[in-house]
Amino acid sequence: MRHPHTPVANPPTLGWLVLCAGLWMGTAVAATEPPPAAVQPAAVQPAPPTTASTALPVFGAQMFQGRFAGQSFSGFNPDYQIAPGDRISVRLWGTFTLESVQVVDAQGNIFLPSLGPVRVQGVRNGELGALIQNSVKRVYRASVYSYATLEAAQPVKVYVTGFVRQPGLYSGLSSDAVLRYLDLAGGIDAERGSYLGVDVLRAGQLRARFDLYRFLLEGRIEPLQLQDGDTIFVPARQSSVRIDGEVANAALFELRAPRVPASELLAMARPRPGATHLSIVRQVGPERRSEYHPIGDAAQVQIGNGDLVSVTADRIPGTILVRFEGAHRGERTAVLPYGAKLSDALALLKPAPQAQVEALQLYRRSIAVRQKEMLLQSLDKLETQALTARSATNEEAALRTRESELILKFTAQARSVEPKGRLVLPNLAAAGQTLLEDGDMITLPEQSSQVAIQGEVLFPLTLQHTPGLRVADYIRQAGGYTQNADTSRVLLMKRNGAVVEADERLQPEPGDELMVLARVETKRVEVARGITQVLYQIAVMAKIALGL
Repeated sequence: MRHPHTPVANPPTLGWLVLCAGLWMGTAVAATEPPPAAVQPAAVQPAPPTTASTALPVFGAQMFQGRFAGQSFSGFNPDYQIAPGDRISVRLWGTFTLESVQVVDAQGNIFLPSLGPVRVQGVRNGELGALIQNSVKRVYRASVYSYATLEAAQPVKVYVTGFVRQPGLYSGLSSDAVLRYLDLAGGIDAERGSYLGVDVLRAGQLRARFDLYRFLLEGRIEPLQLQDGDTIFVPARQSSVRIDGEVANAALFELRAPRVPASELLAMARPRPGATHLSIVRQVGPERRSEYHPIGDAAQVQIGNGDLVSVTADRIPGTILVRFEGAHRGERTAVLPYGAKLSDALALLKPAPQAQVEALQLYRRSIAVRQKEMLLQSLDKLETQALTARSATNEEAALRTRESELILKFTAQARSVEPKGRLVLPNLAAAGQTLLEDGDMITLPEQSSQVAIQGEVLFPLTLQHTPGLRVADYIRQAGGYTQNADTSRVLLMKRNGAVVEADERLQPEPGDELMVLARVETKRVEVARGITQVLYQIAVMAKIALGL
């Protein structure tokens, strides 16, 4: 039968991973270490708990990670009262010398040679030195001096019970904080225990009550000298509310009353500077009601048990920032009114003499995010097609398994590609009415006399533009196609972002780029189409010719 004070290890968990290609990759079982056989439990270091109904952490649970349990308090506390079992270091010098460590006996005395018993029980630690000096002077009128200090507090055993993880009897020192004993017991049960009213009982009577939120938010906790047989009791949590959004402490908070002003909750959650409103969802009988209040009215808004609070920031854009890069001789950042158009930014341009204004480039964060989403969707679809195909024979299954492994390596590489978020401007004059967004970057490229060739050619390089040369001529100068090249898919990328499939007879212009895509070798039409789509997306979004 398990001892009632022995910590209980977490039950083992079972993890599994199933490969969609029809192969079982394996099953792993993780078992925890058995509990130690020592009477004194080791410090428990759990992860910060979360409630079953939400992913938000419980405010206060982060305290009990084993840090308090691993260290006893041995500092000087002037208000500590000497108790039986304490160890006191006494030194006398002068005409009479003595150096001794005395243990306070059951009657509250220490015995000093030539002085006899000296009663120290109940004496404040800060007054101990003066008490010993006065006792010395009663025997030695002069030339004997003393120094006394508390060397070690009394060892005690304290019960920790209520809503803690491991109720039991724990050993420590009378000077140790309540936090250490709670940590030894695994911390407060975050699902049910209270952080606002931790009681210390002595002989069945309330000795002190601790508010741990005050310690977390203000760094203040009242010192208490514990005695043998004291009980630390954690009662049940009564009321709580969840808060998230524009706050520094998004968590489940315990309330001091069934209903409190929202300002009291915000004082603990710490709204961020841009926060403007409170969104409250509360259950009133069978009805679910929503409220919306300015954060300035928080003192008049009541929050109740079970409410869901979200702090929002209703920002009305007034201005936007636009960045200029490339051959621009003016300021690199411009502040424009919300709703400004590309023509407004172009009016601020100061092109350098070598600038190629007609090849202006516009990069936008929102486009990059959308391009990444589309790429990931294509990759997910491709993996599904590759891993869910059926096989009629074992040989066919083995071939498809090897092919699937190659496709997974390809998709893993493709997922790391970051799109540039470029907005194609084929006609700069007509693009002047394009609305700008905050964070847009306008790049003014310099004039170029080069043609770059990359992808599935033997020697990817950049060549001097020669009038009259065709696509086939440039590819020939780059060493020709590789064996993996798809000669029917050569992309010509213009400086303004436009992309076209290049015929070998087409004549590139200065600054153009030629990109030869890889050939897709698979008998499955859907997979081939999916890989081709991904190759095109990456080429257009990131200007990268990804290989297979």
